[in-house]
Amino acid sequence: MTRTQCVGSPEPATWNHFGSDWRSRGARRSPGARRSPGARRVRSTLATVGVGLFLWVTGCSEVVGPSVDPEPGPGITELPRELTAGEITAIEASNAFGFDLFRSLVEEESGNLFLSPLSASMALGMTLNGAAGSTFDSMRSTLRFGDLDEGEINASYEGLLELLTELDPHVELAVGNAVWYREGHVVRDDFRQRVERHFGARVEGLDFADEAAAEVINEWSRETTRGRIEEIVEPPIPANIVAYLMNAVYFNAGWSEPFDADLTRTEPFHRRDGSTVPVPLMMRDDTLSHFSGEGFDAVDLPYAGGAFSMTIVVPREGETNLDALIEGLDAEWWARLVEGFRTGRAQIWVPRFELEWEGVLNDALGDLGMGIAFQPSADFSRLFEGTSSWIDEVKQKSFVQVDEEGTEAAAVTSVAMTTSLPTQIRADRPFLFAIRERHSGTVLFLGALADPAQR
Repeated sequence: MTRTQCVGSPEPATWNHFGSDWRSRGARRSPGARRSPGARRVRSTLATVGVGLFLWVTGCSEVVGPSVDPEPGPGITELPRELTAGEITAIEASNAFGFDLFRSLVEEESGNLFLSPLSASMALGMTLNGAAGSTFDSMRSTLRFGDLDEGEINASYEGLLELLTELDPHVELAVGNAVWYREGHVVRDDFRQRVERHFGARVEGLDFADEAAAEVINEWSRETTRGRIEEIVEPPIPANIVAYLMNAVYFNAGWSEPFDADLTRTEPFHRRDGSTVPVPLMMRDDTLSHFSGEGFDAVDLPYAGGAFSMTIVVPREGETNLDALIEGLDAEWWARLVEGFRTGRAQIWVPRFELEWEGVLNDALGDLGMGIAFQPSADFSRLFEGTSSWIDEVKQKSFVQVDEEGTEAAAVTSVAMTTSLPTQIRADRPFLFAIRERHSGTVLFLGALADPAQR
């Protein structure tokens, strides 16, 4: 089963604090009406710190929800219902996991980084339903779910998605989940029921030996991300891969108040090494939620509708830098930042940019405590009947485009499950051969084949 749902966006905020006092003023563009892929790209790590973080608190599974309303009404200032205790725990866990993963990946990356913690959390959350014993415990701990049991974790994902996907008709938000497995392996019924019920997952067996299987999976990725993540699996699928557990996230929203394109100017962007590169800087003078902290300034830019925003945190020149900010980034630091937002007039300048990112999360997840899940000793006995498997690779591809009108973003996370194979011997290179009598050990003939085409 697949479902798609659309969700909302926040309102103007101020250039000193993250704020919650939103009002909706701008009309967003219709989905897909964005600049062509050939539009100028700007690579900006500073901007992506905030951008990369809003994705994991937004979710919906792959079904098409209400169509986007081009005429925003009153801004959304509160949730339509109180969060359950499980949902609060799930949000806190997802946030904490996202900050942990982001910091760990930054240590590996020297350039731009754009991550969807929501996508990684949900893909691994589905995978958690197949884990047992110490493998389950390590994954639950890494995902920061504490002592929650599996039922509570699954119900929290499900409830949060349902809440968010019905929240704001002015933002298009789609989340899809899928489990693709190699035909011939038997998915346990209870695993199938859990991921279908709580994650809305599509569970389907494919002939992985057929290159068309990769195209089926990639077409699902393209459809769910509206064409932004075109390929997540490269054909041919390796013979040792028995399943892919996947999550896809798509977000498209216009600003509550668009930037005036006439005010955009090409200005120097100061890179880490002290050099500069010219970029188009968008400018806005508005009432916004903003916060001035120790060594940095932050602003919350709302999307039309009032429920979602982009948070941007900029190191103050001469006081700190991006690396130092990220080093201190955790749930407590983030909570203080959000609580500190106040509304007032601010002038802001933000690069217009577009970037794509792709990364393997194995090392980062291992550093966070789930290394056992990548070992042959891992216990995923609740996933398949009669098949021993472990995680081969956790990969994410992401895309973001920010311009005067709004933001479009997408990500797909793939958890590839592998199993041991019978010993494989391929005589497709020069080899030695002999003809012998087995009982006496007599070698009758001995040869070396270097070129089968040569006689």
